[in-house]
Amino acid sequence: MLEPLAAAHLPEGVRARHIAHVNGLRMHVLEAGEAGRPVLLLLHGFPELAYSWRHIMLPLAEAGYHVVAPDQRGYGRTEGPVPVFDEELTPYRPLGYVRDALALVAALGQDGVACVIGHDFGAPVAGNAALSRPDVFRSVVMMSAPFGGPRPLPVGEPEALAGLASPALHAALAQLDPPRQHYQWFYSTRAADADMREAPQGLHAFLRAYYHHKSADWAANQPYKLPAFTAEALAVMPTYYIMPAGIGMAETVAAEMPDAATIAANAWLPDAALAVYAAEYGRTGFQGGLQSYRCTTSGQAAAEIRLFAGRGIEVPSCFIAGRNDWGIHQKPGEFELMQGQGCRDLRGCHLVPGAGHWVQQEQATAVVGLIREFLRGL
Repeated sequence: MLEPLAAAHLPEGVRARHIAHVNGLRMHVLEAGEAGRPVLLLLHGFPELAYSWRHIMLPLAEAGYHVVAPDQRGYGRTEGPVPVFDEELTPYRPLGYVRDALALVAALGQDGVACVIGHDFGAPVAGNAALSRPDVFRSVVMMSAPFGGPRPLPVGEPEALAGLASPALHAALAQLDPPRQHYQWFYSTRAADADMREAPQGLHAFLRAYYHHKSADWAANQPYKLPAFTAEALAVMPTYYIMPAGIGMAETVAAEMPDAATIAANAWLPDAALAVYAAEYGRTGFQGGLQSYRCTTSGQAAAEIRLFAGRGIEVPSCFIAGRNDWGIHQKPGEFELMQGQGCRDLRGCHLVPGAGHWVQQEQATAVVGLIREFLRGL
């Protein structure tokens, strides 16, 4: 069995342990604050880990909370079935991750949490948790990925696969000049895991370029609202979203590798912290995280959430993203749908200056302030 993440890698006041029997997982969690206090549950994104919350856990605990951040299913030091490309995807569908979160709350001896907080792919996990079990997940903060809510049921004609699940959109991207591919379709291929895990530049350098390319440190990240969910509209986004066709993510981001001076100046992700990510993904690979993208592009995710068609999140909610984050607009219309339809009690919608996609790492102090302000208002 794996040991918890060594204390030497963690800020003082943040501790690591495993919790057994969490929906079939031996779940690895980071914690700050005293057990018995109201719980804040922090759900990371891709390619991230519980470690991604390290900058904000202790400040939130100091506000009177028990802060818990798990490595989600298929990630890091959480142990369970080994993810393989050909496996049945049910545990990785949207409600599968909600079941994991629900089981973790129960394993902590709680009947609910004060707030579930999710970033990147963890944002829809948090949103779906609040949507489906508002009695347990009593408020929600979502970061970087807007939550537009489940769409209404189709009337009359059968519903076609839409958005990121649309084969027509994927084909249209391939017809552009030059041909393109959507990153989520690449992530859904058998080749994606090895492309990143065995990156020619090395895993550490691959992750450095990937995190840099999506951050505010990459000066060309100047996002704006896109007019439509079409290949032509999406094609203006950076290559980490709309990739050149025929190459992988490792080659795509290698072109944006920062120079030595930029790396040395990076305070939010110094090399010692990046080495933690590289060591974990070098051991596990990426397939556990890639399974959720396969659920999206196959249409399985949308089909499962159709159970809640027309509903929205009723508990108090908040959205936080970096002002330089294209994730706000990568699904045209979603940011607007969130404000009224997806979130029925949206109490804050904040775009943080000086942050790109990794907002809770890039601008931790600002994020802590916004979360604490939201929590005070509950």
